[in-house]
Amino acid sequence: MAESRGNRLIREISLLGNLANKKNYSYTEDEVEQLFRPILKEIREVRAQFNTDSPSTRKVSFNENQ
Repeated sequence: MAESRGNRLIREISLLGNLANKKNYSYTEDEVEQLFRPILKEIREVRAQFNTDSPSTRKVSFNENQ
């Protein structure tokens, strides 16, 4: 299952590379940052789940301040 999901994820991420083609798309460095910031954050969080020494930082909260 890990191989299948990993390969599917790699294919999907690879599709983002198509957006780098300046002949078809225009973007700013800020937009690139906005695109990759949440992706990289999610990858770090999921990677941390595999580290048994590090507890998950994911929490559910119904507090309106968060």
